[in-house]
Amino acid sequence: MNSILKQTPASIFDVEATRRDFPILARQINGKPLAYLDNAASAQRPDSVIQALLDYQRRHHANVHRGVHALSQEATALFESARERLVRFINAGSIREVVFVRGTTEAINLVAQSYARPQLRAGDEVLITGLEHHANIVPWQMLCEQTGAKLIVAPIDTDGEVHVQTVEAAMSPRTRILAFAHASNALGTLLPVEALIASAKARGIVTVVDGAQAIPHLRVDVRKLGCDFYAFSGHKMFGPTGIGVLYGRESLLEKMPPWQGGGDMILTVSFAKTTYNALPYKFEAGTPNIEGAIGLGAAVDYMTSLDLDAAHAHEAALLACATQKLSAMPAVRLIGTARRKVSVVSFVVEGVHPHDLGTILDEQGIAIRTGHHCAMPVMEFFDVPATARASFAFYNTFEEIDRLVAAVESARRLFA
Repeated sequence: MNSILKQTPASIFDVEATRRDFPILARQINGKPLAYLDNAASAQRPDSVIQALLDYQRRHHANVHRGVHALSQEATALFESARERLVRFINAGSIREVVFVRGTTEAINLVAQSYARPQLRAGDEVLITGLEHHANIVPWQMLCEQTGAKLIVAPIDTDGEVHVQTVEAAMSPRTRILAFAHASNALGTLLPVEALIASAKARGIVTVVDGAQAIPHLRVDVRKLGCDFYAFSGHKMFGPTGIGVLYGRESLLEKMPPWQGGGDMILTVSFAKTTYNALPYKFEAGTPNIEGAIGLGAAVDYMTSLDLDAAHAHEAALLACATQKLSAMPAVRLIGTARRKVSVVSFVVEGVHPHDLGTILDEQGIAIRTGHHCAMPVMEFFDVPATARASFAFYNTFEEIDRLVAAVESARRLFA
């Protein structure tokens, strides 16, 4: 047994039993057992989520909120039940604070256009960090072009960390919004989210948190955090693609105009005037991703059925093991060595392009992500065109890390 596993609470987490819940993990790729280490891009789905989707498609499919027939009533009940489970999962105040969106990207765009665009004036400032995913950069750039506001970037250090003092130094009397990741998708860095929110709140700055990478690995309590907005995606947390959540404080959502117009976000329509629906439906124009929401609710059920503390401890042990073994390898350079991280290790191998490395690993049945990870400014900061990124979930094993390390060493020798 791996010595790291012996020394952590992860030893009480039954990884093999958990793996049996995920049918895809039994696959072979190129004749080798699949080692799926690309969870930061999309996590796999347990059988309970797959079955929830199939049950809806086979027995309950109909549009929601609009029909009086049995199927519509059943679909509506399943859809709204998923929302209620998400309220409990993140400890939102009520269903009025949980808006279904396509994912984190749409959630941030919604905040930028519905909350920020009517508020900001020329010379106002939007503050982000140097660690952000493109989805937490581009919407704010677009907003600044529309309003004349300025985009300010708080720098990171050479370990890939964000420091509260650095962010505070970038704040000014014109800072209106602080938008930042809870955890970096490219490096795994955990940001000091509570301190950043408290500092912004003391200055009257609205906070927008990209929680896509944190929600699968941490217990998230939005009311305890005190953030104004929190966004996340279903496919990062063992659910379907094309569905996500925007949490927003009710007092802010209530004042915001709808972002899109159409069905379900209205109460009455005439050619003279439209009356908008109540929260959260005011922001859910058109037929929603019904099965996606149902699948996300099933993913929440699955996550809450686990001993999450043990699952997260297992992930931490996997990260520690991969970090130790990769950093000890010749010609391997870790990119991002923050003290507090979620389950991501990003690295480069001297003389081997990350895309070539990813192809070689795939031949061994090992799935990692290579490229800039939609974080090109991070790559520029570290002066690399791309990295190889291995990202872990609670169903990954130490044996898979050993396979990763062996395959990286084989690639290094091949190119040497």
